[in-house]
Amino acid sequence: MERRIVAIIPAYNEEQTLGEVISVVKKVALIDETIVISDGSTDKTADVARENGATVIELEDNRGKGGAMKVGIDTADADIFLFLDADLIGLEVQHVELLLHPVVDDEADMTIGLFDGGRVATDLAQVVAPYLSGQRAVKREVLQGISGIEMARFGVEIALTRHIKESNVRVAEVTLPHLTHRMKEEKLGVLRGFLSRMKMYWEIIKYIGGN
Repeated sequence: MERRIVAIIPAYNEEQTLGEVISVVKKVALIDETIVISDGSTDKTADVARENGATVIELEDNRGKGGAMKVGIDTADADIFLFLDADLIGLEVQHVELLLHPVVDDEADMTIGLFDGGRVATDLAQVVAPYLSGQRAVKREVLQGISGIEMARFGVEIALTRHIKESNVRVAEVTLPHLTHRMKEEKLGVLRGFLSRMKMYWEIIKYIGGN
């Protein structure tokens, strides 16, 4: 049975890496549409997305990753969603296909992509907390069972993980060789990047504590 697959890329000030991510996704024959949610960006994120052929939704205010993803889910006509971070480095068509095929072939209801052989820092982060990976393919029916995803902000991956454990969702972990992403310290500088990372961890902890 043919299914409609839509890629959702939440992005906040990711003009430097977003274009390459979209260009790779556009080469994947399985994907019917690519939607970028510019989450209150103040740089050229939305322009870069349009120039590379993506459908763009611009949010005036920053809603956090969960809020941006919820907008994409509500907007897209899709049976399967592919979620990718906008700051990926080294993304290739094979990575996208590795994420999609277990779900398309009904071997899993969700895949979680894990970096391997990209950079030590990002590889280690996912060894410690693989459920924080933003690279996933998910069936729509899985997402429909999750309440309050837009409130999770950076805790959205934890919201997904909690739901699949409670609902016996079939999950496949997929290794994504030589893939990594720009770290916050690289985007914002050491101090601002560190503070932003701490804010992200705090929002995750706060979400866990409130649910």
